[in-house]
Amino acid sequence: MEIATQETQGKRTAYFGGLAIAIGGAILFSTKAIVAKLLYRYHLDAVTVIAFRMLFSLPVFAAVALWKMRSEPPLSRADAWRLVGLGLVGYYLSSFFDFLGLQYITVGLERLILFLTPTFVLLAGAVWLKQHISRAQWLSLFTAYAGIVLVFFHDLQGGMSNVALGSLLVLGSAIAYALYLLGSGEMVKRLGALRLVSYAMCVSSAACIGQFFVLRPAEMLVQPMEVYGLSLINGILCTVMPVFMTMTAVQRIGAGAASQAAMIGPVSTLFFGAVILSEPVTSWQLAGTALVLAGIYLLSNVKGNEK
Repeated sequence: MEIATQETQGKRTAYFGGLAIAIGGAILFSTKAIVAKLLYRYHLDAVTVIAFRMLFSLPVFAAVALWKMRSEPPLSRADAWRLVGLGLVGYYLSSFFDFLGLQYITVGLERLILFLTPTFVLLAGAVWLKQHISRAQWLSLFTAYAGIVLVFFHDLQGGMSNVALGSLLVLGSAIAYALYLLGSGEMVKRLGALRLVSYAMCVSSAACIGQFFVLRPAEMLVQPMEVYGLSLINGILCTVMPVFMTMTAVQRIGAGAASQAAMIGPVSTLFFGAVILSEPVTSWQLAGTALVLAGIYLLSNVKGNEK
């Protein structure tokens, strides 16, 4: 009896530990938008911000990729090309659209739009894979999109310039990442999450850094120390750590619980946006955020019950 109690307590401790890791990863990943906004105050553009982000995160992902190359069988040519495509779509294109959009909209709206990614995966599966969407799933979609519309029109009426353009760019980011998730589903089972992510991030880093040297003069690498500090935070705390923390959490508590823990992300972004960036938080924004979170929660529960 005592042994059974100890085992139960051990499992409970492991679960709450995994949950804490998932929440921490979600908060750190969401903070990326806050750091980007701070970097824009130094008159940088999206091309430069994302290049600095990848310059600091690339050494970690490259080290993991080299380790996997030595310990795992070599990739087939077909898998190598798929990984190139996934890296360009899922991390380069998605990140670039995201950072471009952040120049025009609040971090709260950006995080809510990105949080719609599971709904785009569902819709893409229905269109291309002919998967059935249940009534409960349609309800969750309607609830989440209603929340986005609420926040979008609130920001539009608040006098923010180019809100529509910024929202479309971030929407493109969410769609690109949804395509990445659809394309990586089968590969992650064969290659493993760590190997796939490290390879894809190396491809994305090469694209982001190469884009900088094509479009910007090398002199722009010389920046104030504050820019390097914020970029280090962006690359390590807001990119590398959330990736590994999320993977660890999924292994400990499962993908469903980890994805629900990620719902803290939009809330933390709204809070940090108000405290650090002095972005206003209104009742309309809170209502819209609640609707989006409710919609994604319903969707995750429906998927969990179907499995």
